[in-house]
Amino acid sequence: MDTEEFRLYGKQMVDFMADYMHNIRNHRVLPQISPGYVRDLVPEQAPEEGEPWEEVFKDIQRVVLPGVVHWNSPRFHSYFPAGNSFPAICAEMLSGVFCNIGFSWSASPASTDLEMVMLDWLGKMVQLPQEFLFSSNGPGGGVVQSSASESTLMALLSAREKAISYVQSIKKDLSQGIILEKMVYYSSIEAHCSVEKAGLLSGLTCRLLPTDAAFSLQGDILQAAIDEDRTQGKIPFFVVGTLGTTNSCAFDNIEKLGEVCKKENLWFHIDAAYAGAAFICPEFRYLLNGVEYADSFLLCPAKWLLTNHDCCAMWVKDRENILKPFSIMHAYLKEDLEVETLNYRHWGIPCGRKFRSLKMWFVFRLFGVRGLQTYIRKHVRLAHEFENLARNDNRFEVLFPVVLGVVCFRLKVRVQRYRMKKCFVLLTSEER
Repeated sequence: MDTEEFRLYGKQMVDFMADYMHNIRNHRVLPQISPGYVRDLVPEQAPEEGEPWEEVFKDIQRVVLPGVVHWNSPRFHSYFPAGNSFPAICAEMLSGVFCNIGFSWSASPASTDLEMVMLDWLGKMVQLPQEFLFSSNGPGGGVVQSSASESTLMALLSAREKAISYVQSIKKDLSQGIILEKMVYYSSIEAHCSVEKAGLLSGLTCRLLPTDAAFSLQGDILQAAIDEDRTQGKIPFFVVGTLGTTNSCAFDNIEKLGEVCKKENLWFHIDAAYAGAAFICPEFRYLLNGVEYADSFLLCPAKWLLTNHDCCAMWVKDRENILKPFSIMHAYLKEDLEVETLNYRHWGIPCGRKFRSLKMWFVFRLFGVRGLQTYIRKHVRLAHEFENLARNDNRFEVLFPVVLGVVCFRLKVRVQRYRMKKCFVLLTSEER
């Protein structure tokens, strides 16, 4: 494909994408196919000679679309919102054209500098404390990770290294291996599964703590767990507080959790992957009260800020906690500006990085803060509208107060007695 063919076929692809988005409502959300269906539609080996574009383009309809779950559809109600918009898609295309692998400032100055500015923009939109922002000229700052899972893992690993250094500074006879065996971290039982997975990947023990009736983790529960573990010789070092849990959009009491973490000298990480977007609206910012206690904080623009996956914003109060343990310098990575510049390869698991900040830049500029606030408020308004419909229908019950865009409801179950071997049969309203 040469330049002129790219012009022609690229426009054809854009037309296809525009038509797809425009008609997304007409697609069945869940495909009706069986696992492995693609093997029946494509050859067993790659072609020896290149095929015409027309054949490849035709197979989007024949091979790909039948197996696509249409997350963009207004009829899609599973998992979590799929943030997407035409500005974000345009930025994704541009990122593909530049093909920058932004592992260092010199490798992609625009990528690095724009990412730093976008993390400051978003941090100011949600009114993060100044310590988290590059513009404060302090030790804090932000990074765009691929996902909340990666962000939580990096926070956990950073906290682990910091805790090991601290313990060895006061107990010089303890080896790293012994310390690792004793280390334990905490989260709510309602926290996202990535919090547990981070423990599996790092070889650390995760303790899931019970919540109150509102599914919120409270400070006294955390304190009791820490006290119990310390008496058993364990080393508490890390706590995850969740704002907007996946199950019910519950909010941990981060003010009380933060107070405990400060008192016990534990790293406090806040996961606001979904709900964090709402904090750009002043009326929801109170939900973030207590973030001043956090050592790291994340929210995912890909969840609720019209910025397609993958895009997760993560901030830390002291970037040295990430840079020191994870900076590896080989000769082929050294450069004259190493000391003066920020190199994002030290901030995450991969060395190479996509130009993700372009998506944030396009979305923030084309929608503006007010446009994004309007988008969030509309979703919240629709959630409350649905809540009222469910409350006024005697077939349903709403289980928890609706705060943002999640409504937890269920079909009521009534018990009817039947004289069949003295058994009770549960019938739903629809079954009757």
